[in-house]
Amino acid sequence: MTDAVITPVDDSRAKRNVWVLVFAQAFLGAQMAMIFVVGGLAGQTLASNICFATLPISLIVLGSMVSANPLSMAMQRFGRRAGFLIGAMGGALGASVAAYGLYVASFPIYLIGSFMTGIYMSAQGFYRFAAADTASDSFKPKAISYVMAGGLASAIIGPQLVKVTASAMVIPFLGTYLAVIAINLIGAFLFLFLDIPKPAPVTQDSPKGRTRWELLTTPRIAVAVICATVSYALMNLVMTSTPLAVVGCGFSQNNAADVVTGHVLAMFAPSFFTGHLIARFGVEKILGAGLVILACAGAVAMQGVELENFFIALILLGLGWNFGFIGATTMLASAHEPEERGRMQGMNDLIVFGGVTVASLASGGLMNCTGGAPEVGWLSVNLAMVPFLTLAGGALIWLVLRPEEVRG
Repeated sequence: MTDAVITPVDDSRAKRNVWVLVFAQAFLGAQMAMIFVVGGLAGQTLASNICFATLPISLIVLGSMVSANPLSMAMQRFGRRAGFLIGAMGGALGASVAAYGLYVASFPIYLIGSFMTGIYMSAQGFYRFAAADTASDSFKPKAISYVMAGGLASAIIGPQLVKVTASAMVIPFLGTYLAVIAINLIGAFLFLFLDIPKPAPVTQDSPKGRTRWELLTTPRIAVAVICATVSYALMNLVMTSTPLAVVGCGFSQNNAADVVTGHVLAMFAPSFFTGHLIARFGVEKILGAGLVILACAGAVAMQGVELENFFIALILLGLGWNFGFIGATTMLASAHEPEERGRMQGMNDLIVFGGVTVASLASGGLMNCTGGAPEVGWLSVNLAMVPFLTLAGGALIWLVLRPEEVRG
């Protein structure tokens, strides 16, 4: 009897694509950190009612939600490269319109630009799925994790560019949006090096896969979508209000940028080992740890409004998001077939960014309109996390307790 020969898996193409996507996440992704720092502050200067200060950020997320399905289907038909180029051009166009809105002091025009920026945000959300397209099953969680780690550089680049550009021109924040335009136009060239084959054309004999309803009612997919939505929505809920809370509690815009830097570093730095932790301990445990850490972030935030409270709470928020979102993405990526990719991934991001849209809309109202004082608004924002963490935690426990053969 001879030993079976194990053929080594060749992930060289996948590793090359991961590097391209890491650089895209680092460079192009810096714009999201920039816009999330200045969006609420710029909105506060333009809006006639401060309750609508975070509406620009909400419109970005709404634009991302609306773009998710069309972008996913475009990638299914024309390939990832085409979809990512559309995203970069959408980011440049959105920043151009927003810059014009600032120039003429028009809140509606600024909101239109914010909505268009959502096209880029949606495209960036697909970087993680693209990392898994050419990867072996063993490399998938690491590929997803490494691409998310590219956000570590964006966490440094973005807020630091805000410090340099926010007051660089007579009109506050105009310089920031001009920098975002340049980032999109330059960063688009990265995708010329992406090597992900276009999906095979659909024929009558092609596997059709499950319907959207069948996919959503698969237990593993349902829980992955719920946990991804809750992780991302709660992170956005708190982060959107953070610059307003920091400045409202007597600290400077630079302090707010530093807090956001710490938060975004915590979002992406763990990605260097999150994939390894998932491979070692299982996706359910890492996902559960993420939800627990998100709860700890809310608890710290409610203890006070000193600068150290903001830093610790936002660092925990970023870490919890990392474990929760990467865990949910890994769970979802392993629960659908290639022919279901465009349908499932677009539907997932539609639901996720729908939740994030609601969270960002609620963020400004909770922060500015629930008691007058910034301290009261900040408390309201963090209390709002409780029911949704309960929902996600309950769903994950329900999945774990089900027999393995019926989890889906």
